[in-house]
Amino acid sequence: MNQQKGILLESGTNELELVEFGVGTNKFGINVIKVKEIIQPVDVTLVPHSHPHVEGIIELRGEILPVVNVARALNSEPMPQTRASKFIVTEFNKQKMVFHVDSVTQIHRISWNEIEKPSHMYQGLESHITGVIKLNGDMILLLDFEKIVVDISPEYGVSVEKVKKLGERERSEKKLVVAEDSPLLRKLLQETLNEAGFINLEFFENGQDALNFLLSLIQEGKAIEDEIQLVITDIEMAQMDGHHLTKRIKETANLEKLPVVIFSSLITNDLLHKGQMVGANAQVSKPEIGELVAKIDQYIL
Repeated sequence: MNQQKGILLESGTNELELVEFGVGTNKFGINVIKVKEIIQPVDVTLVPHSHPHVEGIIELRGEILPVVNVARALNSEPMPQTRASKFIVTEFNKQKMVFHVDSVTQIHRISWNEIEKPSHMYQGLESHITGVIKLNGDMILLLDFEKIVVDISPEYGVSVEKVKKLGERERSEKKLVVAEDSPLLRKLLQETLNEAGFINLEFFENGQDALNFLLSLIQEGKAIEDEIQLVITDIEMAQMDGHHLTKRIKETANLEKLPVVIFSSLITNDLLHKGQMVGANAQVSKPEIGELVAKIDQYIL
């Protein structure tokens, strides 16, 4: 799996690779970047009073990792474990977790613009789905793993409490553009940025919509520096990812000086150079909202 990672997210190409896996009758996908390895299920140690979605813990190469049953997290009845069952070992949001799935089939290399926004009728799964890929006659659902983690452990989410210690602040004259595909994260970001004094926010579900908005301001003859002070973007988004959005901003006349802060669960030492290559002014790992606010202040004040 590690060999796959060198070709991913190359300087904002707007491409990714997905690991396809099955849970019940549904096919799902997870970004290869989040996957450390895929292993056969091993014995799990039960933890008393743990969250219902957590099967227990395992030891893997000296680390103690929680095991999340994805079927339970999706409010489905777990299927009996078979030889096809797999443990997907992941790392994002600066933490490692294991996800128990019914099967892992293959890896697909696709463009973010092939990923469509989910409708509100995906068998009650819409709150857990960030995108849909039509591939070889099948529907692969892009699962919101960050939401699963926050449902289990809210402390891993973006929290208003983390910025309240900043005290009362006046930032109403500053306008920010935020590109984030997760409805949960958009809501949490709005609450926390409002608490930090930023009330003039323009949210978009993907990088393409955010870029179209910025380009429309130029077409209207408006000075970007008077309209928008900074862009915050996730990396993983349908239609256009955050690396490609950053690259487009930095390569576009009248936009290139606009500060861009990447705020993503994929900010790791191995991936920092990707954001640097496309010209990001700063990169902050979710859910470090206090650090994000500090970076915003640094670039707009």
